[in-house]
Amino acid sequence: MPESPAKTVTEAVGGGPVALPSESRRSTAPKVAVASLIGTTIEYYDFAVYGTASALVLGPAFFPSGNATVSTLAAFLTFAAAFVSRPLGVVLFGTIGDRLGRRRALVASLLLMGVATVGVGLLPTYETAGLLAPVLLVTLRLLQGVSMGGEWGGAVLLAAEHAPPGRRALYAAVPNIGPSLGFLLSSAVIVPTLDIVGRDGFTDWAWRIPFLLSAVLVMVGLWVRTTVAESPVFKAETGGGTRTPAWAHAEDRPAEPAPSPASRFPLGTLIARHPGRLLLGTGAAIGGSAVYYLTIVYSLSYGPKTLGIPQNTMLTAASIGAAAGIAITLPVARLADRVGRRPLMLTGATGSVLWAVPMYASLSSRNALLITGAYAVGLMLLALMFSPMAAFLAELFPARLRYTGASAAFILANTLGGGFAPLVATWLNSQWSSPLVLGFYTGGLCLVSLACVAALPETREGHFSV
Repeated sequence: MPESPAKTVTEAVGGGPVALPSESRRSTAPKVAVASLIGTTIEYYDFAVYGTASALVLGPAFFPSGNATVSTLAAFLTFAAAFVSRPLGVVLFGTIGDRLGRRRALVASLLLMGVATVGVGLLPTYETAGLLAPVLLVTLRLLQGVSMGGEWGGAVLLAAEHAPPGRRALYAAVPNIGPSLGFLLSSAVIVPTLDIVGRDGFTDWAWRIPFLLSAVLVMVGLWVRTTVAESPVFKAETGGGTRTPAWAHAEDRPAEPAPSPASRFPLGTLIARHPGRLLLGTGAAIGGSAVYYLTIVYSLSYGPKTLGIPQNTMLTAASIGAAAGIAITLPVARLADRVGRRPLMLTGATGSVLWAVPMYASLSSRNALLITGAYAVGLMLLALMFSPMAAFLAELFPARLRYTGASAAFILANTLGGGFAPLVATWLNSQWSSPLVLGFYTGGLCLVSLACVAALPETREGHFSV
């Protein structure tokens, strides 16, 4: 029966020794967390490279048009295409992760992302191949989206399910640094490349360099991920241990009857049994997704092309803001293990609602210091929302549906709040030529997140909606 999201119960699972002893977890968990972080960093590096390249060069190279706005819209539409295909990744990798193992799903998703990203770097442009060029670009973007659909949830779960008692939010937040770290890594490649070859050289050929470098990063990531152990929670769920850990749901108990054939498709079971958690979990993450993608993707195009802000100014402001968010992510997560997930997420969402308009209004000043400061505050507020979010979404769902559930909520939020944000923002600014509309749009989505977090229960001590 579908649950009432507001109703909560406390569950304690007793039994024998945990499948992976606490001492072993303490020694294994850091390695698993780092492996998860490396993977998410590489995946989001690939995604960030495409987003930055969309803002700088891919529009004219693959979608030539006499109208700069139309060309940019086409590039951002291709950016959004990868978000449309993310739900397919949730279905594919969620099924693999919930039925065959978290680690297998993560290795497969990283390999797919690497192939697609290197492929973009090898593509002919419209001038060389005509319509075939944008068709191939969209195809590879769709494959990137499928990969991303399985990445975040698996990386977070592998870290969280290895975490020692009382540190689940901390370990789950480590791979959550990956999106910002991936953006910083992409900037560390793109900015020097721009400085060395110039804008004309970058537009002509050097834009391929960041994509091709992904091959090296993916090989490192694959090596790291194949050396880590499978999740002890998954092992317990599939008979590899004597009981599931105390933070699992009651329905995770090994004594549960074997699932019927109809329930072997995790997404179907998720929608049938936990629609409230899925919808509210999606809403909880939607505002932060908009803040992230409007800041590190859209504004990199909007600032230079519409407001005349130097490209390096925008890249530097976004990079410093991302670094500020990274700096507080783990301290916030550690605090979430002590005081709970909801207080920090509610604080971050409230702050983001209030700060959205001032943050994007700073672009009107064209002052590098003011923009950088505004972005730093905005992305630190985002960290308040998203640092506990990793553990929070995982804890909303039972172990046998956790990969699919956490991934579906986060990916739907990313698609609705982030994937289409550059398109919506481009249209809004074609109607009202003011950066203030970005603030109102983002603030509205953060208000949705605030309401959804308020409607969900605290999950730190095993309180779950039923």
